[in-house]
Amino acid sequence: MSSFLSNMLATVSAAVTNLAPYHLLFFSTLLGTELYQSFVMTKVCFQALPRSAFTTLQKRVFPLYFRGQALLLVLAAATVPPLGPLSLVQHRSDWIPFAVAGATAALNLVRYGPRTRQAMIERVHQETRDGSRRSEGDTEVSLEIQKLNRTFSKNHAMSIHLNLISIGAMLFYGVRLASRLDVVPDGPR
Repeated sequence: MSSFLSNMLATVSAAVTNLAPYHLLFFSTLLGTELYQSFVMTKVCFQALPRSAFTTLQKRVFPLYFRGQALLLVLAAATVPPLGPLSLVQHRSDWIPFAVAGATAALNLVRYGPRTRQAMIERVHQETRDGSRRSEGDTEVSLEIQKLNRTFSKNHAMSIHLNLISIGAMLFYGVRLASRLDVVPDGPR
């Protein structure tokens, strides 16, 4: 029984100390989430939902997305093999993409995401106050709506660009990570 227990402890210890599987899991989840949310879900929802429903969905989804992105970045950085963050710091080509993605994710999490969300909410409220639920051909828009549209556009554009920079940084890191994988075939099976 003692042999079984020591083998079990050795297996658990090896699984916990080998960061590579966790790193690949967190990194691939991060990149997959970024790509899927940015290029699939947002586009599909924008095309399929009425504007008010799309706005309601986005104001709930994006705070979760930005928090998840930040958490997955931290977890991916913490599990860089073999020594976690110490391994990341040793190679400039590895820590720079994480620093760039971390800075852009933080800006979206604390500044541009909340500003975009707030401008969306204020715009909907102002439209209700103005009674400006207008037909497609009507170009009469209040000055308040125009101001809110500019605020929304500026913050939303910045959020989109920061998100794309984060995706680019993680794609760069992914190429570096893939180039280090030891994928030598075992021979015929």
